[in-house]
Amino acid sequence: MIRMLFSEALGSFFLFATVVGSGIMAESLAGGNVAIALIGNTLATAAILFVLITMLGPISGAHFNPAVTLVFALRREVGAALALAYAAAQLGGGIIGVWTAHLMFDLPILQASDTVRTGAGQWAGEAVATFGLVLTILVTLQSRREWVPASVALYIAAGYWFTSSTSFANPAITIARCLSDTFAGIAPGDVPGFVGAQLAGALAAMGAARVLSGPNHGEERLSDAAELG
Repeated sequence: MIRMLFSEALGSFFLFATVVGSGIMAESLAGGNVAIALIGNTLATAAILFVLITMLGPISGAHFNPAVTLVFALRREVGAALALAYAAAQLGGGIIGVWTAHLMFDLPILQASDTVRTGAGQWAGEAVATFGLVLTILVTLQSRREWVPASVALYIAAGYWFTSSTSFANPAITIARCLSDTFAGIAPGDVPGFVGAQLAGALAAMGAARVLSGPNHGEERLSDAAELG
């Protein structure tokens, strides 16, 4: 249990630090070109996802995302107590990662974002982004387990560009990003709309994966959370 929770906290630390830190770096080097800054942010995020899932997947499943953990809990592949502990570890480790990014770039550690991200288009983007992410995980786990790290990394890279919200797709990182008034930030008041859309997308993906998996899905259910990913 300790190894699994530490894995989730550590992975979230590096993932969230990368999202925020690469955003700060990209914005400072892009000379005001937002497209170039987003490319830098995208590449760094996809790269660290591949590394973290490959490294930590065998230990904890490499969720780093309460929406993913919720789906596995509803599928009875993770117990309720472990799921809650995972979510706490993800959020705690991730917030420390955001603060560490601020420290590395000599910014005030405690911040609140004023970047407005709201409206039907943004919420739809988050629902679609999370739907695709969870579907990618569930179906790839069943069909080509060894491809999960690459599939998730590539999906998120694409999601940065084809969704209106730039694919947060993660309630914990959404909360953590409201604590950073940088390129990756989101205003605190806009967090509930994003999280609601993410959870809706995750639940829809669980249903879609059940349809795609066919009647034998239950026979291939994983034995414990350490085997996820």
